[in-house]
Amino acid sequence: MKSKYIDFKQKRSYEELKEPAEAIKQGKLVLFPTETVYGIGADALNEAAVKKIYEAKGRASDNPLIAHISSLEMLKRLVENVGEIEKRLIDKFWPGPLTIVFKKREIVPNIITGGLDTVAIRMPSSIIARKLIEYSGCPVAAPSANISGKPSGTLIEDIVDELDGKVEYIIDSGKVEIGVESTVVRVVDNVVHILRPGKITKEDIEKMGIEVYVEKQILGEYKEGEKVMSPGIKYKHYAPNTKCVLVYSEDNEKMVEEIKRLSEGKNVVILSKGQNIERYDVQNKLNMGKTLEEISQNIFTLLRKADKYNADVILIEGVEKEGLGLAIMNRLIRASAHEFIEI
Repeated sequence: MKSKYIDFKQKRSYEELKEPAEAIKQGKLVLFPTETVYGIGADALNEAAVKKIYEAKGRASDNPLIAHISSLEMLKRLVENVGEIEKRLIDKFWPGPLTIVFKKREIVPNIITGGLDTVAIRMPSSIIARKLIEYSGCPVAAPSANISGKPSGTLIEDIVDELDGKVEYIIDSGKVEIGVESTVVRVVDNVVHILRPGKITKEDIEKMGIEVYVEKQILGEYKEGEKVMSPGIKYKHYAPNTKCVLVYSEDNEKMVEEIKRLSEGKNVVILSKGQNIERYDVQNKLNMGKTLEEISQNIFTLLRKADKYNADVILIEGVEKEGLGLAIMNRLIRASAHEFIEI
């Protein structure tokens, strides 16, 4: 069975989302765009439907899912309490690429929480996503649209072969706006803990006069047996099949020279910032972009493209670990299975 395809790249009536929303009501899966990445969605309160997500992705069941909502009324059905700091974050960043972890109500099945007593929730800014959720009348559990462990889907063309036939509908709105998954936070004793970095940064939250702590797992290594508090923090994630090595230095010259050294005598693909691309005399090199925003949009598509060269190794330029750069480095460190050289 092929999935039913809806092309939303041109302006269309949101009424057309009522059919896929009906499929979600019936316990089926829908692949849909958000502003961050594409997601595979199911009724978050239907345990059998959510199980299909894990099966489609080949995802471990201890890895929590995010429940996407279209209104604050929907939030109240799912969580026990919304504290003052959470209210301020919601007022500032929702709808948008911020996921907040709350204490869950009984109505939320354990299958989407990884067995935790908390649930991760966000309200996407993508109107297509919000309309789909609104028409379905239920929160929609939706991890990134990809086979588990592989680069997330930011273009339908990258993921259609993996997922066609595994979902009832595919909604295509072209390239996503941001390109890395949402920031995930949890408030503990009035301190915002960043569990996964994204477009909403530590600096963005600190500007509100709120204390922020970045969890060590973000750039560190996931230890087997540790409780997974957020999606996307396990050891190897977002990874192509080809071995990746990530190289970074605050001194751009040193970084370029190290990548040149590592490429000697090997069949390599280099993922380079636009400013450095002409400095590499190799056959296969891909331009990530000149700004952090461009790099975040392009990185998952380029990791998939680099894989097709069947190279010995993919060598990747790192970026500064601040602002959006922290989210990019988090994804690249995991794509490289912690093969990370810092000079």
